[in-house]
Amino acid sequence: MPVRVQAEDFDAGAEILALRRGNPKIGALASFIGLVRDVNNGEPVTGMTLEHYPGMTEKALENIVSEAQSRWDVLDALVIHRVGLLLPTDQIVLVVVSSAHRGDAFAACEFIMDYLKTRAPFWKKEQTAQGTRWVEARETDDRSAERWEKMSPASAAHRPR
Repeated sequence: MPVRVQAEDFDAGAEILALRRGNPKIGALASFIGLVRDVNNGEPVTGMTLEHYPGMTEKALENIVSEAQSRWDVLDALVIHRVGLLLPTDQIVLVVVSSAHRGDAFAACEFIMDYLKTRAPFWKKEQTAQGTRWVEARETDDRSAERWEKMSPASAAHRPR
């Protein structure tokens, strides 16, 4: 269950192919790619700098993936999160989950992404025409993550497929 924090861009297709690596038990792959937008809260954004605390960040990502594994039948997962200066249209994050069944893959992928947005120690600073500003947490992200807390791991693992 690899997690990587890196400045370099990634090739999503190559990463997905490597995660599959011909495993015949995989019946489903779910993935998410997050991109830098050129607008936030109605204001143009020219770039974003993502900062993190090395070591602490990777451990937090590993814990999020482990929790997804405990809730769903996950065969493998990959999280790549970029740091440093990123420009609009740049890729920020890749989450890929493999499972025997699509329901587990979709749910685990969404769970990992929701927890990345709310529990991973990244700090984002946007560049705008008016200068730089730190990006505040969104209430909608918190609500998305909270719904997983209301769902016990046992009930999440036994959802219909």
